Amino acid sequence: MKTAIITGITGQDGAYLAALLCQKDYKVVGLIRSYHTINRKGLKYLGIQDQVELVECDLADLSQVMATIKEYKPDEIYNLAAQSSVSLSFRQPIGTIQFNVVSVLNILEALRMLDSPAKFYQASSSEVFGDSELPIRETTYINPISPYSISKASAHWITKNYRESYGLFGCSGFLFNHESYLRSENFFVKKVILQAIKIKKGHAETLEVGNIDIKRDFGWAPKYVEAMYLMLQQDTPEDYLICSNRSVTLRSVIECVFKELDVSMDRLVIDEKLFRPTEIEDIYGDNSKSKKQLGWEYDLSFYDVLKTLIEEELANGKD
Repeated sequence: MKTAIITGITGQDGAYLAALLCQKDYKVVGLIRSYHTINRKGLKYLGIQDQVELVECDLADLSQVMATIKEYKPDEIYNLAAQSSVSLSFRQPIGTIQFNVVSVLNILEALRMLDSPAKFYQASSSEVFGDSELPIRETTYINPISPYSISKASAHWITKNYRESYGLFGCSGFLFNHESYLRSENFFVKKVILQAIKIKKGHAETLEVGNIDIKRDFGWAPKYVEAMYLMLQQDTPEDYLICSNRSVTLRSVIECVFKELDVSMDRLVIDEKLFRPTEIEDIYGDNSKSKKQLGWEYDLSFYDVLKTLIEEELANGKD
């Protein structure tokens, strides 16, 4: 039986990845900050709360990371733990960069010092490419424009350096936006759906948003974690883009959600105070390398994904 360690197991991607690995008969060890503050919602929703072992480990403490890896001797490590909100990173740049960089460095240094054969996956982000020529490819110049994207770019370069300098099996997956029912409420699509439902039920008057004329490449999270798994099944570590190959405006996302819920667009309020200091106008990726080398397939329309998200939210939400 293979053993996989997942950091950030209680987040959207961590929970779906844990479910996938449980289906493949892995022993899944999830690293958490504290038993007292853990949110088991995602693990319970997917019915795997009793199939994973949760272990307290401070990723900012190298000695704790080393002790955990030494004890569990993982075959694979998926590093999904991060402060992952771009907006929050502008308010908390130091904390965002410190955690997102030091945690990666500690895991890789622990693997090096222990001479561990474990394969390492680093969750990177399309945000690292900034406002680049489209479509984004693995060879696109990295040009981060937010504290969050700076932290992810740094983590990617650290992973690449350990791969090339020390021979570790380390790879980065540059994931574009991907959604599910388990998405955190501070992310755009989830926020829009929840607020639209409140408006429909008479519990809210308006949806207040920032710049919605920007475009993003959105996908379906359960499919994206499959690509993470496939990356660590390869003989040679490489970096891959995980994306849908197309972008849509945030305005069209709102229009689709409002239409599905029969909410008038008059309820939409643009608030310039919600605009970010710097913004990528349009971004989408080319997933041909992932399809060719990993055998990963993605052919879902994001508007179909939106309808699924709305149905799931209505079925599981509270009045």
